[in-house]
Amino acid sequence: MLRINGLTKQFGGLRVLDEVSFQVPEGIIYGLIGPNGAGKTTLFNLITGIIKPTAGSVHLGSKLLTGLASYRVTRAGIGRTFQNIRIFREMTLLENVMVGMHDHLCYGLAGTLLALPSQRREEQRGRERARELLSWVSLEDKAGIEAGSLSYGEQRKLELARALATDPKLLLIDEPAAGMNPAETEELMAEITRISRRGYTILLIEHDMRLVMGLCQRIAVLNFGALIAEGTPEEIRRHAGVVEAYLGKDG
Repeated sequence: MLRINGLTKQFGGLRVLDEVSFQVPEGIIYGLIGPNGAGKTTLFNLITGIIKPTAGSVHLGSKLLTGLASYRVTRAGIGRTFQNIRIFREMTLLENVMVGMHDHLCYGLAGTLLALPSQRREEQRGRERARELLSWVSLEDKAGIEAGSLSYGEQRKLELARALATDPKLLLIDEPAAGMNPAETEELMAEITRISRRGYTILLIEHDMRLVMGLCQRIAVLNFGALIAEGTPEEIRRHAGVVEAYLGKDG
């Protein structure tokens, strides 16, 4: 599904990512972990075209994404959430999700200006799909309220629904459990599992190791911008380099 080849990013004299390569197979939940400052969010920004790499390439299936503008990456089939929540607080939940559909709703200029029946049908289709996506994250009963009134955990789930509205082949999720209590985290894990079972491939950044080990089939580990390990959760748990990166070297 996703191939990262020799991805490197340098800001002036600082090399944030150093020739990172790995592959995300189709249909799995793949974890990306590492200490703070390891380069994880930078990697997401490179994949989605927010910043350009110094070297290396990103492929989604057979399509080269390197160098594409971020909106073209979204159209190619990559959706994402952000580490810092980016919702439209004064819009309803339904409207927030429908914003994510703008590339997929075929209004047409004439239909919009003349309020043609085809435009009304398309808008209704979008509303129905938005309600369905809100139900996936247990927010359908709040579809008509303003997003700013949601709890922090609910806002994170709304971002997830909006990312799904872009109709992605691959979903990038950046620290979804940040700021959540244990009960909210458990609910989130169940929702991500259900999303995966609907056929979505997921690449996940998360600091909560219980969540990562419980959800992911494979995991890549970054430290100081370099890939230091890749494998199953059990392989990562036993990897000496990973233990050292998180706990430090004794003596």
